Amino acid sequence: MRRFIAGLTLVAAVMAATQMQATGTAYPVRTVRIIVAFSPGGPADFVARLLAERLKDLLGQTFIVENRAGANGAIGAAYTARAAPDGYTLFLTTVGAVAVTPHLTRQTDYDVIKDFEPISRVVRNTTILVVRPDLPVESARDLAAMARARPGTIAIASSGVGSMPHLALELYQSAAGVHFIHVPYRGAAPALSDLLAGNVQGMFADVPVLLPLIQAHKLKPIGAAAEYRSEILPDVPTLAEQGFQNTSAENWYGLLAPAHTPAPIISKLRDAVAAAFNDPETLTRLKQSGAIPAVTSSEEFGQLLKSELSRWGQVVREKNIAPIQ
Repeated sequence: MRRFIAGLTLVAAVMAATQMQATGTAYPVRTVRIIVAFSPGGPADFVARLLAERLKDLLGQTFIVENRAGANGAIGAAYTARAAPDGYTLFLTTVGAVAVTPHLTRQTDYDVIKDFEPISRVVRNTTILVVRPDLPVESARDLAAMARARPGTIAIASSGVGSMPHLALELYQSAAGVHFIHVPYRGAAPALSDLLAGNVQGMFADVPVLLPLIQAHKLKPIGAAAEYRSEILPDVPTLAEQGFQNTSAENWYGLLAPAHTPAPIISKLRDAVAAAFNDPETLTRLKQSGAIPAVTSSEEFGQLLKSELSRWGQVVREKNIAPIQ
């Protein structure tokens, strides 16, 4: 009888512990993975590793970054969507992976709205138009005028078809009524190399990618594809300020979990993210990198996902951007 009662007690204890973990009361009790859909060393990877470092301090468990790059973010997104909804696999996503890529591929292995639970937007990255310092333009207006005067000769680089820099270019040339030669690369690094070598005349990219070269006066910023000026580069006027409306193409990063992850876990993670980005040291490191903290509630992030998915789908269709094969 004593053994029977002891067995029942053990079963009850295990069930109670399982229930605590399921509801997030004891979460986390083991290592948490943050999936990043891009290669190590880039801006998204930097933000994920900074966040992992702070979440470890705040929640008392190890958070590691796992890079699953490829297909404009689709590989990392699909992997996370299929993971167990227990809070131990998270996805640090860019806007492109969840709001643009689904419109560019013939079929994705995930549904952005159905397969994920939004935790919080994390940071904003302003998309900036830059040129080489020796190009005789001082503004986006000047560059548009040059394109009109020399049709078919001005080449603008991006980090790839369907990337946020590419979409920024599409919106800019539509608003300006001019045509640039779009030169897509496999990432920002080779695009920057060709821009610095003079093989293209300009480039759209995020502030974190461009900031060191702007500070070194190797690139000249002439316009921000955003609703507001960047806090990092406040002297750079927006494209809208220069007369080019509907040209906002801000790249944000956010944290997602697989669908059906328990609400208490989502809430605990969201609160931890907010605490992480209220830390003065973390804020300083973020801003030094060129990123702006932009934590939201889970509900606000969910609404942002829906609106961005709709908006960029319309842009892809209107600009006839070819699907990725």
